[in-house]
Amino acid sequence: MRRQNNAGPPVFEVRGLTKTYTMGEVIIHALRGVDMELFARELVVLLGASGSGKSTLLNILGGLDSAGGGEVKYQDQSLTHAGEKALTEYRRNHVGFVFQFYNLISSLTARENVAIVTEISNDPMTPEEALALVGLEDRMDHFPAQLSGGEQQRVAIARAVAKRPLVLMCDEPTGALDSRTGIRVLEAIEYINEQLGTTTVVITHNEVISRMAHRIIRISDGRIARGEENPSRLPARDLKW
Repeated sequence: MRRQNNAGPPVFEVRGLTKTYTMGEVIIHALRGVDMELFARELVVLLGASGSGKSTLLNILGGLDSAGGGEVKYQDQSLTHAGEKALTEYRRNHVGFVFQFYNLISSLTARENVAIVTEISNDPMTPEEALALVGLEDRMDHFPAQLSGGEQQRVAIARAVAKRPLVLMCDEPTGALDSRTGIRVLEAIEYINEQLGTTTVVITHNEVISRMAHRIIRISDGRIARGEENPSRLPARDLKW
């Protein structure tokens, strides 16, 4: 799936991507020959039902999992044939991850949770800058137990973007939240995409979330079922589900 009106070369090129898992005597085909491209500064929603292959695809793009076959290139560099050292450097310096569950350290404040990333990054923001980006200026010294679910997820977003990644990967970032809180989280993701120009990928099974995307890629049974530009984007604040 290629974007029609791109402003430059793709950030990611995926060709013939396959992935299988073996569970006992059963072989599960998670990806069945995926071809796609992702471009700088765009917000893409990967839309599909549970088990469609979207998390597997995201994990391979993020260097958390390996492909079974095919090719994945990031800025013309092969991820498919990269060694573990190169993949670790790629994840550390280029990619931010946001998952459904926040994975915050309960004994650390919001500021300290973000500092875990900034202390090992090459050119990070300060934790204070990152938390301000997601609207948590007044909650920096609170512990996770003192924060709502939406606030914890926004801390997770701040932690992901504090190292100034070129790519932000979000796996069901609102899956554990009610709709009102989910909107606040999506507003933070939208703001990061617009203000930092971070290529942003959000995977979800929620059709409504796709309305905020520049581009929607629908995944079914391990294949790209359809890809489309979104001619009538809605800001996150106007989404209703």
